[in-house]
Amino acid sequence: MRFELFVATRYLRAKRRQAFIGVITGISILGVAAGVASLIVALAINNGFRQDLQARLLGSTAHISLLRMESDGMRDWRPLLEKLSKQPHVAAAAPAIYEQVLISRGPRARGAVLKGMLPQYERKVSDLLKTVTLGSAAALEETNAGVKPGLRPGLDGSETRPHTNTPHAESPDDLAGVQQRVAAMPPIILGKDLAEEIGATVGSVVLVTSPQGELTPFGMVPKYIRFHVAGIFNSGFFDYDSSWAFIRLADAQQLFGLGDVISVIQFKLDDIYLAGDVARALEQAAGHGFMATSWMEQNKPLFRALRLERVVTFITIGLIVFVAALNILISLIMMVMEKTKDIAVLMSLGTKKAQIRRVFIAQGVLIGVIGTAIGLVLGYAISWAGGHYHFISLSPEVYSIDYVPFAPRLMDGVIVTLVSIGISFVATIYPSWSAARILPAEALRYE
Repeated sequence: MRFELFVATRYLRAKRRQAFIGVITGISILGVAAGVASLIVALAINNGFRQDLQARLLGSTAHISLLRMESDGMRDWRPLLEKLSKQPHVAAAAPAIYEQVLISRGPRARGAVLKGMLPQYERKVSDLLKTVTLGSAAALEETNAGVKPGLRPGLDGSETRPHTNTPHAESPDDLAGVQQRVAAMPPIILGKDLAEEIGATVGSVVLVTSPQGELTPFGMVPKYIRFHVAGIFNSGFFDYDSSWAFIRLADAQQLFGLGDVISVIQFKLDDIYLAGDVARALEQAAGHGFMATSWMEQNKPLFRALRLERVVTFITIGLIVFVAALNILISLIMMVMEKTKDIAVLMSLGTKKAQIRRVFIAQGVLIGVIGTAIGLVLGYAISWAGGHYHFISLSPEVYSIDYVPFAPRLMDGVIVTLVSIGISFVATIYPSWSAARILPAEALRYE
C-alpha cells in the first residue's frame, strides 16, 4: 500500500478528538450511497418503461405500415403484397383493414378500432392473436368467411332488436335454433377491457355498427352486423385491450362495403432500427400515391418524453450526490484543521506537499468509493426485487401497464459510478490544497 493511501485509511479509522467530524464523514458516506442507489433505481425504472413499452408496441403492431394516400384504399393489393414482401429486410407482410366502429351488447356500447385481417398473415407480423386467453382465434381462419345475407339484420329491415346473450326460447328445439344462429354468425375477437366494459364473454352476441352508412329508400341509415364473440385477448397493453377488436378480412370488407379492398399493408422487419430506411424504400417500390410510416415515427413523442425524463431524473437525483460531496468537503476541511500539527510533523520529517495533497484526495475518494459501493448494491437489489415481484402497481388507464417495470443496466451503473467518484474527487481539491499550504514552523511554534 502506498504511503498516501496508508495514511488516509488510518485517518478514516482513527478516533478523533471531535466526534462531530466522524458524524459528518458517516453522513457523507450515507449521502453518496443514497444518491447512487436512487440513481440506479430511477434509471432502472426509466429503462424498464422504455423496454416494456417498446416490447408491447412492437409485439402488438407492425414495424412499418404502408397506406394509400387516396381514401379508396388498395384495390389490386395481392400483387403489391407479393412484390413488397421480397424487399430487403422485410421478414413478413400482412394485409389489414382498420376502421372506427361502435360495438354494443344490449344497452352497453363502446367505440373501438376494428381490424379486419387474414390470421395466417397476421401471426407473422404481430403477436396479438397469440394473446387470446379466453376462447380461440381459430374461428377467424375458417374458409367460409363472409356474412350470410340472412344474418345481416338491419340491412334488409327484417329485425332491428339487438341480440343479447339471453335466449328467449322456451323449448329445447328453439334453444338449439338460437345456438345454431349464433354459431353461424361471423366471429369477433375482443380486447379484455373492452369485453368487460360491454359485458361480453365468449359466446356472446355483439352488434358492430359502422359509421359509414348505407343509402336506402328511407335515407342514410347506419350499417351494422351481429357477431359472436369467439375469443378475448389480453395483450397487457391497455390501449389495445380497451379499444381493439379483430374480425376476418372478408367480413370487414362486407361490413364497410369495400369489396376486395384493404386499407393498409403491414410489415415486420429483421432489424427494427432500420425501419426508417426500409419505410422509404417501400414507398419507392410501391410507387406514386403511397405513404409508409414506421414504429419510430408513430411513437416518437412517447420515446422522446422517456429520453427527456431520463436526463431530468439523472440531474435532479444527482443533486443528492452533490450534497454528499459538500459533506465530504466540509469533513475534509475540518479534518485538515484537526490534523494541522500532524501534517506539520509529517512535513518536518520530509513528506512532500504533493504527498500531503494526495493523502486528503485519497481520503475523500475513499469516502466516495465506499458510499458508491453501498449504493450500487442497494440500488441493484431494489431494482431486482421490483422487477421480479412487481410490488408497485399502476393504473393501466393512465400508464398503459399495470405495474412499475424495473430493468437495471450495467452501463448505467458504470456511468453513475464514474459520476459519483468524480464528484467526490472534485470535493477534495480545496481541502488537499489547504493542507499542502501548512507551514511546519507556524503550526509547531507554540508546541
